[in-house]
Amino acid sequence: MNNTAYLVLQNGTVFTGRRFGAEGDITAELVFTTAMTGYLETLTDPSYHGQMVVQTFPLIGNYGVIPADFESDSPRLSAYIVTEKCNLPSNFRSEGDLDSYLRNSGIIGLEGVDTRTLTKIIREYGVMNAAIVSRLPEDLGQFTATLALKELSSDVYHVTCKQPQTFNEGGNKHIVLWDFGYKKGMATELINRNCRVTVMPAGSSFEAIAAQQPDGILLSNGPGDPAVNTAIIKEIRRAMEAEIPVFGICLGHQLMALAQGAQTTKLRYGHRGANQPVRDTRTGRLYITSQNHGYAVEVESLPEQAKLRFENINDLTCEGVDYLNTPAFSVQFHPEARGGPLDTTFLFDRFLAMLEQ
Repeated sequence: MNNTAYLVLQNGTVFTGRRFGAEGDITAELVFTTAMTGYLETLTDPSYHGQMVVQTFPLIGNYGVIPADFESDSPRLSAYIVTEKCNLPSNFRSEGDLDSYLRNSGIIGLEGVDTRTLTKIIREYGVMNAAIVSRLPEDLGQFTATLALKELSSDVYHVTCKQPQTFNEGGNKHIVLWDFGYKKGMATELINRNCRVTVMPAGSSFEAIAAQQPDGILLSNGPGDPAVNTAIIKEIRRAMEAEIPVFGICLGHQLMALAQGAQTTKLRYGHRGANQPVRDTRTGRLYITSQNHGYAVEVESLPEQAKLRFENINDLTCEGVDYLNTPAFSVQFHPEARGGPLDTTFLFDRFLAMLEQ
């Protein structure tokens, strides 16, 4: 059986690799992550919905498949590209191998690719469309021209829950987790602090959120362009005007900024990995953070009632905002990161302290 497949980039570059996981061809946006661990969290992170993910760390799958580490019930990305996959994982918690897991989940994998060169191309040209195909097209130029024009997108409605769900019924504080594609680690951090957590669908109205009588609202991460979510942004604005304490993470951070009149922009190749340095502008302290986003809040667009709290050391983009007109704050990075640094989990304590105030 010939398991050769080709990764074709919209700029005309072609990589040859070996298939694993599911069969088939696919087209998606191509991004990379620099995380050295946490591939299971990457695979199941809903923010990667609709994307091909390149793993820069060369050996992936060496500790197998561990369902307890999943961030959602199934992989959400479109395809997974690695240099080398491990066929014989070794870990007492492992319940399977990467190849079988992706095959059973319907996710296409490609190995044997020079991910170092591929990553350098993405860094130079920016994120782009790409296709995994079994055969190279006869007219490669026409194929890549068409590929470049394809409008590929994802939205929160593909990954949000269908019905409200409640965890830890006996918790002291009640938090609504507004689900735009949330990672389970967020709910875990709140439950570990004895909160009752009600997960609400992305399309919920403010009335539906308020009817839960929450002590606070956590806006989750999620995929896609934040600015297209105009209906959700309107409902978030209403929640902030009601002065219910709000904490936004990743996409939630961007949606909060848009609700207050700021603007977002698409980054050249985004921040994806577990080694992003950010600075607290108030204290000057540096933190290493886990991130997964392709858009950022424009610092210059922040309104008077919004104060930049965290900034990225590498490119000075906005990493967090404190709001002065309502009990709310947000961060672009993931304080609940699994498979990554936990330097900023204290932000959940800050959120709960805000509820007391």
